[in-house]
Amino acid sequence: MANNDYAQTVAASIIKQLEDGTAPWVKPWEPSDQRFIPYNAVTGKEYQGGNALWLMVTAENKGYADARWMTYKQAQGIDAQVMKGERGTLIQYIKKFDRVPIENDQGQPVRDGEGKPMYRTVELDRPRIFSAVVFNAEQISGLPKIEARPTMPAWERHQAAETIMENSGVPISYKPGDRAFYTVKNDAITMPERVQFKTPDNFYATALHELGHATGHPTRLNRPDLGMPFGSAAYAREELRAEIASLMIADRMGIGHDPGQHAAYVGGWIKALKEEPREIFRAAADAEKIAGYLTDLQQERKATVASAATAATAPTPAAAPGGTPEQNYWQRGIESGRSIQLAEAASRPQVERQATKDQAAIAGR
Repeated sequence: MANNDYAQTVAASIIKQLEDGTAPWVKPWEPSDQRFIPYNAVTGKEYQGGNALWLMVTAENKGYADARWMTYKQAQGIDAQVMKGERGTLIQYIKKFDRVPIENDQGQPVRDGEGKPMYRTVELDRPRIFSAVVFNAEQISGLPKIEARPTMPAWERHQAAETIMENSGVPISYKPGDRAFYTVKNDAITMPERVQFKTPDNFYATALHELGHATGHPTRLNRPDLGMPFGSAAYAREELRAEIASLMIADRMGIGHDPGQHAAYVGGWIKALKEEPREIFRAAADAEKIAGYLTDLQQERKATVASAATAATAPTPAAAPGGTPEQNYWQRGIESGRSIQLAEAASRPQVERQATKDQAAIAGR
């Protein structure tokens, strides 16, 4: 299949799911012990960018609930077998680097102490596109039952999200209302108060979505579409990147995915993909960068699989009287938000503070 045909096939399937409301990033995903980003069953690695989206779209179309995929050869290598009549799914990946043998001045291969040839990595003059055909685990017999992944306790995944928020360096203010947004001019995020969210997971998913936008600031990943007017094609492209990144982060951190007000952007996304089918691959690649940037900020308190697996026997953070560790952790976040509000209020001119009090008094009548 030619590259253009492949891009048009992927884009057409995603457009159909956007119209039906079933595209991966417009569906809510609850926290779970099952991975929903497609991954290779043999290596355990997630498929990246556009391939991840394409496999999720394919799984939705064919009703696969298993996130595991592999090639025919990989299945044979673990004594499994693709079932008769099953057809695989084509994916493409770009190779930008290659390994070449190291040679001496005489053009002979250089060997290490064990006599093995040595290699060096070189950047290719022109990236090469390779294709592979993969099969879902539900198309393969002889595979073991999918194992549940270790899950982090709520307080631990919320701590991880707080670490990302703190390490981002992006100011976050909390104001009553129903709007969460990032302003590129001020490089700052405005959020509703924490108590307004149904669950802590909803709050952190929203905060990380806005931080996804903040990664586009010129001092970070420098995305050109950031800060464009609502309703413009550029605004829709930026929102597409942030939504896909939110989906990726949700799976990695186990906080779930709430697409929120995605309906306002669907028309813009469909228009962009119809005009340029490869836009979905560019958006997915940028989303990978966003997700990687944010999860790297978690290094101070990295939540590893090992820590999750031993959580049941590890000491639990002390709880203050009258609450569980999770309740008290969330309460500290609420108090922190209120402290920020008080500090902002104190910094406003006296006239503005009095006007705010007058409005509150009128509202209370």
